[in-house]
This record gives sequence, structure tokens and C-alpha cells, in this order.
Amino acid sequence: MKIIEKIQELKKKAKKRNFTQRYDLIINLRDIDLRKTENRINEFLPLPKGPGKANSITIFSDTIKDLEGVRIIKSSEIEELAKDKKKIKKLIKETDFFLADPPLMPVIGKHLGKFLAPRGMMPKPIVGDVKKIVEEMKRSVKISLVKQPVIQTVVGSENMSDEDVEENIRAVLSFLEKRLPKGKAHIKSVYLKLTMSPAVKLEVS
Repeated sequence: MKIIEKIQELKKKAKKRNFTQRYDLIINLRDIDLRKTENRINEFLPLPKGPGKANSITIFSDTIKDLEGVRIIKSSEIEELAKDKKKIKKLIKETDFFLADPPLMPVIGKHLGKFLAPRGMMPKPIVGDVKKIVEEMKRSVKISLVKQPVIQTVVGSENMSDEDVEENIRAVLSFLEKRLPKGKAHIKSVYLKLTMSPAVKLEVS
């Protein structure tokens, strides 16, 4: 059965909720040794059609003065922020991805690392055109493969067309086929679900 047909099957099975659900792609892997660091993945992947809602970005920077739709935190604010647990938790809740000027990474690690690192939210250092990076991050998802041979990532939301969700799914699978040591051979099974729905199995050839 084609991916798009499975998306339609999932939508029929899922109960209607009073919020917009996201599509989660779950990829189970086999025969991969995650004790080897070269086999681990911790990368950002821009989706061709975006995740359904633009990601919220916070930047730690002393050089960027203003950027539309982005929260900017100066280095002088970091230490004070770390003293207010309620404030940092609110910031984390309201932010999908953090970015930072490379020189600020040590001070961020020192004061905010204990809050951000356990959640896998340490900032990505800004290298290159910040506007281009922000636009990419707004439509990106994080692909993480560290301890367990399974990857779960968002590939869209209910308010997107089936075709757009399918294109995003194919982008993630294509990325993994190129990134994994033995490509497609490592992919054991693939499932798709909505936030609060049972999963359907995708036949990936």
C-alpha cells in the first residue's frame, strides 16, 4: 500500500481531537552499533513542506539586534536567566530550537547546560547567514539516534495535505538511507501515527 493511502487510513482510524495533532514517524532500526559514535545521529533536517507550524526559535547573541519572529537573548541576560527556574522552564516550553553565536556556547553550557542538555536542546552554533539558518530551522525537525535503535520525529500536522505529509516522510527516509552506514538495510520497520492515535505500519520498499 502506498504511503499516501496509509495516511488516509490513519486519518479514518483516528478520533477527532480539539487540537491540531501532529504526525509522528517512528523508524525502528536493526544491526546498528550505537556504541560507535559515527553511527549516532543528532542532526536537524529541513522538511520540504515544513512541520505544519513554523518552529519557534530563540537566539543567544550579542551581534544580532533584531530578527523578525525570533526571540533574542544577550549574553548579559544568561546568568540571571539561569537563576530563575520558572523563567527558564517557560522559555524552554515556548522554544522549539535554540541557536547561538559560537563565542557564547561556553557561557550557555556553564549556566544553562543543566536545563537544556537533558532535553536535547543545547543551541546550534550559528555559522553563516543567520537569516537563512533561521528560515531553515523554522521548517526543520531533529533527527536523533543515540541510545536506542529507534528514531521518532514529526513529519507534519493534520492541517497539511496528504501529499505534503507524504513528501516530508520521503525526505526523512531518504536522509536516513544516505546517513546510515548500510542505508535502507538498517531500516527494520516504519510506523506513522498522530499525536493521540494508534500507529499504522508503512510498507517502505
